[in-house]
Amino acid sequence: MKLQEKMDTYKEQMQAQAPKEALDIMQSATKELGASRMLEDAIKIGDKAPGFSLENTSNTLVTMDSLLSQGPLVLAFFRGKW
Repeated sequence: MKLQEKMDTYKEQMQAQAPKEALDIMQSATKELGASRMLEDAIKIGDKAPGFSLENTSNTLVTMDSLLSQGPLVLAFFRGKW
């Protein structure tokens, strides 16, 4: 099964099981995101990432340049609340 088919199946199952209020909130948030033009400003495949510095899990500041000096760098984004 292709990824899009899996996503479509998941969406159908979620819509059948989730409370209407939750679905309404998700639909509203999706519309707001589309209207915000945030997607047009987002980094796209092939774009160069802007330099950054962030704290790691040990609260040590790490820069993109210091990581790149060690080899290729993969950026992964996770959605969630910690």
